[in-house]
Amino acid sequence: MSNMPIAPVAQSIRVLIADDHRIVREGVKQVLADAPEIQVVAEADDGFAALAMVEQMHAQLSVVLLDIAMPKLDGVETLLQLRQRWPALPVLVLSTYAESQYAVHCIRQGAKGYLSKSADPDEMVAAVRQVAAGGLYVTPEAAQALAMAVGRTDGTEALSHREHQVYRLLISGMTVTEIGAKLKLAPNTVSTYRMRVLEKTATKNDVELTLYAQRHGHTG
Repeated sequence: MSNMPIAPVAQSIRVLIADDHRIVREGVKQVLADAPEIQVVAEADDGFAALAMVEQMHAQLSVVLLDIAMPKLDGVETLLQLRQRWPALPVLVLSTYAESQYAVHCIRQGAKGYLSKSADPDEMVAAVRQVAAGGLYVTPEAAQALAMAVGRTDGTEALSHREHQVYRLLISGMTVTEIGAKLKLAPNTVSTYRMRVLEKTATKNDVELTLYAQRHGHTG
């Protein structure tokens, strides 16, 4: 009889991927398939579908991989609802947006990590493992953005989710009409959000707002 020790079996990490692009979901699944203990057990193509799936199987899930730019219910709003309803379920945000744009906001809203979709496969696997284990996964870029935010007076912290959306689109150069079309809001409603953003950031117009964003590292 052999006295060789038996290697422990790694605990399964069960993942839900929420992304509206099938090719992205397939790519992430392929990356995670290289880690034997990680299983993709569910997929969703919008925020409402993700919430419905978590409702059904939250006790079986280890991590939610969540895109930001999704139809019907975007990733940040989905994140907020996930944190309110299932605070023990870790959420790792996977996005095309640079860390300087959304990492601080998402982590402050309860995400356990923020990772670019262009990340190295090994980094993606490491992020899922760390978040599933109860840790926080922060890239060097996200860490820099968080460090810059510490001790900084930043009016964007007072923005609501919708105001933050409008803020991001304004500093990207979009007009009120374009923002309304993108967010499916009336131009008057967008204008109201814009005025609130200007007030909370103590700026007078879109040019000052863009300069404000640059000073606070929100662009890039």
